[in-house]
Amino acid sequence: MAALTWLGWKVAHGHYYKPGVGLGYNLGLIGGLMMLTLLMYSFRKHIKFMQGLGKLKYWFRIHMILGVLGPVLVLFHTTFRLGSMNATIAFYCMVVVASSGLIGKFAYTRIHKGLYGSRSSLKEAREELAGSSDGVKSKLHFFPKVEKKITYFEYLALEKKRGFFEGLWFFLTFDVRRMYVAWQCKRYIYKIMAPKQMNDVAKEASSLVSQYLIQVQTVAQFKKFEQIFSAWHVLHIPLMYMMVASAIFHVIWVHMY
Repeated sequence: MAALTWLGWKVAHGHYYKPGVGLGYNLGLIGGLMMLTLLMYSFRKHIKFMQGLGKLKYWFRIHMILGVLGPVLVLFHTTFRLGSMNATIAFYCMVVVASSGLIGKFAYTRIHKGLYGSRSSLKEAREELAGSSDGVKSKLHFFPKVEKKITYFEYLALEKKRGFFEGLWFFLTFDVRRMYVAWQCKRYIYKIMAPKQMNDVAKEASSLVSQYLIQVQTVAQFKKFEQIFSAWHVLHIPLMYMMVASAIFHVIWVHMY
């Protein structure tokens, strides 16, 4: 990223080539073809005769790689300057689609076991949490204050009803809340165990609490990320077609005038 940023700065200030000829033209051509190739992933998913052509996860991997490389090449094609109105429209359409892809990738990883793995389900996550709940609490019966804190955190995460904006704020601050509760529990555990010189027990108990809180967060956020991913999917596809249409118009306009 540092090297790419440095190269972009040099291109923006060096006037090494022009967008419409030679290297600049070829960068735009290759980047544009890469982004046009992104449509092949949708075709592979929905067109019957293509559904037997390789595993979908490999198509998805190629889709994401080209979704990054294509815009980068087009960005260098522009030499970081926007000229005509049609070029500006095409560029910002590309930026919106690329940004949308990054958001979708983030949501996708939160609801899948690994980036290319099988899809998780809320039911599986809840069953996993329920299976660990009794074990966690039985091991922490020496720390009633910790049990109380993680029980309250679980209530806030999984059961408490909230309005839209309150729920959004809680969702966005979930990591901070979880880490704060984990820190409070760890401090209390070590405070109890330190006089007894049982640091190993304190370390194990703290680790158990942290893992359990992460598991609670996974269950609580799963449904929200599914909603985000579903909404993103509805928005991303028309944006991609809009980008392709604007890019085609840009190419025709440049060659005609």
